[in-house]
Amino acid sequence: MKRADAVEAPSHDGSLPLSWLAQLIVAHAPEAVAAAIAALVQARPGCIAASVQWGPDHAAGDRMVPPATVDAAWLAAVGHADGPHWHPDGRHVAIRLCAQPEPAVLLLQLQPGHAGDGFFAELEAPLQLAGQHLRRALEWAELKDSHEQLERSENLQRALFAISDLAGSERDMPDMLRGIHAIVSTLMYAENFFIVLHDAVRDTIRFLYYVDELEPVPPGGGQDMPLGAIEHTLTWYVMRDGKARMGDAEELRSQVAGPVALIGPDSRDWLGVPMLRGGQPCGVLVVQSYRLDVGFTEEDLALLQFVGSHILTALERKQGKEELEQRVQLRTLQLAEANRGLQQEIVERQRAEHLQAALFQIAELATADIDQDAFYRRVHAVVGELLNAENFFIGLLSDDRLKLIFPYSVDAVLAPPAERMLGRGLSEYVLRLGRALRVDNADIEELERRGEIAPGRMNSPAMYWLGVPLIVGDEVIGLVAVQSYRPDVVYGAADQELLSFVASQIANSLTRRRSAESLRRAYEQLEQRVEERTLALRKEIGERERMQDQLRHQVMHDALTGLPNRGYLRDRIERALAAMRREPQQRCALLYLDVDRFKIINDSLGHLAGDEVLKEVARRLAGCVRHPDLVARLSGDEFAILLEQDELPSAATAVAQRVLDMLDAPMPVAGKELQVTASVGIAIGDGHYAAADEVLRDADIALYRAKELGRKRYELFDERLAQTVVDVLALEGELRQALLHGQFEPYFQPICALDGSNRTLGYEALLRWNHPQRGVLRPGDFLKIAEDSGLIEAIDWHMFELSCRLLLQHGRNDSFMTVNVSALHLRHAHFDRRLIQLLERIGLPPSRLVVEVTEGALLDNPEHVRATLERLRAIGVGAALDDFGTGYSSLSYLHSLPLRILKIDRAFVSELDKGTNTSSTTVVAAILALARALNIQVIAEGIETAAQRDALMAMGCELGQGYLLGRPAPIALWREPRAIDM
Repeated sequence: MKRADAVEAPSHDGSLPLSWLAQLIVAHAPEAVAAAIAALVQARPGCIAASVQWGPDHAAGDRMVPPATVDAAWLAAVGHADGPHWHPDGRHVAIRLCAQPEPAVLLLQLQPGHAGDGFFAELEAPLQLAGQHLRRALEWAELKDSHEQLERSENLQRALFAISDLAGSERDMPDMLRGIHAIVSTLMYAENFFIVLHDAVRDTIRFLYYVDELEPVPPGGGQDMPLGAIEHTLTWYVMRDGKARMGDAEELRSQVAGPVALIGPDSRDWLGVPMLRGGQPCGVLVVQSYRLDVGFTEEDLALLQFVGSHILTALERKQGKEELEQRVQLRTLQLAEANRGLQQEIVERQRAEHLQAALFQIAELATADIDQDAFYRRVHAVVGELLNAENFFIGLLSDDRLKLIFPYSVDAVLAPPAERMLGRGLSEYVLRLGRALRVDNADIEELERRGEIAPGRMNSPAMYWLGVPLIVGDEVIGLVAVQSYRPDVVYGAADQELLSFVASQIANSLTRRRSAESLRRAYEQLEQRVEERTLALRKEIGERERMQDQLRHQVMHDALTGLPNRGYLRDRIERALAAMRREPQQRCALLYLDVDRFKIINDSLGHLAGDEVLKEVARRLAGCVRHPDLVARLSGDEFAILLEQDELPSAATAVAQRVLDMLDAPMPVAGKELQVTASVGIAIGDGHYAAADEVLRDADIALYRAKELGRKRYELFDERLAQTVVDVLALEGELRQALLHGQFEPYFQPICALDGSNRTLGYEALLRWNHPQRGVLRPGDFLKIAEDSGLIEAIDWHMFELSCRLLLQHGRNDSFMTVNVSALHLRHAHFDRRLIQLLERIGLPPSRLVVEVTEGALLDNPEHVRATLERLRAIGVGAALDDFGTGYSSLSYLHSLPLRILKIDRAFVSELDKGTNTSSTTVVAAILALARALNIQVIAEGIETAAQRDALMAMGCELGQGYLLGRPAPIALWREPRAIDM
């Protein structure tokens, strides 16, 4: 019986057969709906065969019910036909049932003479209903597939997260491998699972993890063995060529070019995938089944390959972490040993005999029976034997630390006054730093630019200056300095070292002389009044004892806040570390705190207000801790809190948050309410710390990280932070070498005319670093470190000169070039003069150079920038405003700045190929109209599609720049005129 017999033919009145409707209603899958439609039509008289086909690929046989052979080229045109689409043979016809979510057509083979309009008219109503039902069935099937795919993706994502968590956990390697096995088992059958790692250097392998229900002992006993020991095994083939294998024994033999060796029992089904790093196999993952009812699929293969790369990453992270910890410990020991050797070498170096004699003379002067002036003259004479000290002075802080007193000075040009209030001179800078300073004119100008010292240099014309602080304990009491007014008298590192040794002896000698002088006066008074002033003598003795106690207190405490100082803190940390060595379960925490933007308070309200802020901060910090916790002031606006509690680090973070909350309250100072915030770095002290300085160093690193993340927060130290600091230092050193060896090169991106000719009218010079190991690097990979290290200006000037030379050598005489100029350059008063001198030296006409500035560069000092650009325009150098339209006040610069070019930001250009009614189209049109009114050229940046270029041409944009017109490249690529493929 034919299938058509199962469906009643439609009645002559046009009504649908009930049995067919019932069959259509209960059908949900696209195949069942298609079968019902084909059965209905095939029951029609004159219909030889009927099939329903759907999907974009008309040749897909699994989407045709019932299957039939069709002309694919003829069938491809059905989607564009509104009615029946006939085959040239006149017997086959196709009717579109629905277009969404996938195209579906009804294919008919009719008997001759049955293709009249009546045949299709009777089918119109049922086919319309059937088409709607088929569309819903296809949508349901699509939704079901999407749901299953999403569920598989979620399972895979959870597995990858779990593998990543295992790699970062504290679990040991065997425990982590068991966890990986458990995760893989959730994705597929993995009762028999093993991981093999390959050491390419030694050409050895190890079965790192092995579970097999029939062979429990891994090959090689889990130890390293030569790769040749498993030669011609399936694992060996996968390791050798990096290709996955899957199947039963017969299928696997057909997948390898050679014999297959077996280790252990043969499996029913086997799946092995390589773990790749950089395209090279580093290991193999294998699952196998001994059961007849369990096999592996292509989906399992793809899944295991995807998971394999993440498992390799997890294993390498785990091994890398262990190796890093070992290297850090070894490197720390090496550095400590090298430091000890260096210190010993410095002590035993040259000039020891001469220096020792000078120090003995100063020590003898401290107890010599001479007055203070004679003492200073003799000290000057001793220093003059060690280095050039024609211009020499000693400055001492007053008792209230508000004045700088000069008890002795010899100067050929300008001697300092007897005393003056503390200001922002070089002497005060040395006192603040607490270390030696050796500078020349350029260094002094840099300090002035950074705001470390006041401009004017205290009216001193000195060309070289060397100052060393006088330090007693941890307290700076003054300084000794020498200076030179002649270019032939230069102070070097050896002079600084000598003066530093002398300064330590001078400080001790001054302290001893002060004490001896005070004691001498006391003895004189005692001798004169011994009989009649016995009570006064006792009072004097008591006062002296009190002063000694106070001196001991001052040595270990901060004079401003009364808090313990750095020396006291280091002693407490050393004692805590010693206790940890006796009792390893004990720990401590160091909170390193820095008042945010304290320099602004000092500069705007004065040092007295700054001191009040520091005292109030100290008071509030003391209220955040309990006994025996310690609050200390280290220097300037830096404080520390030492916690010796049991619940760490939770107690440390709680105290840090309490400190931030306490400081957040308004602070009345100098008639104002200040909002003081702080950044806190936390280091947890445990048994791996050998010295207090290491704890202070790690807490300081964490503090620096907190400041980088926005201040007013705390950060815990971890090894990642230490590695980041090392990486930054390494890259800074590489930058210096790159500048020294000329590794920086300008890449030129063409600027083309948007008039249909695509002529190159100019270029933008862009910075690139030809790194010897990492290849060509863009500015984003190193620019911030270059700015922080102060190298960016030297790099920029190197780029300016090289770009101009290359343009003059290789560019056409009528082409121009734009270079990016940062706000750092525009702050210099003589930037334009230096740039003009560079152009004159190279011979490049100024009219061929355009400097690009951003709105951020204009915000610092608009008047200064405007004057600089005016001077450049006067000699022919143009100015371009980059990223126009992204700033809040870009329009305000157009009428006031001498601009030659506007560069429309790529953010507006990227939207131009998304339709004609976007807001970006309106903005670009407005910018072009405004530029034409002001007689300013416009360059559109970031043109990457032909649609964007055509839209800009339609709006009348003159110039364009972007990947569509040319990518940045060495200028040699742009020597000859070129045509752009459209």
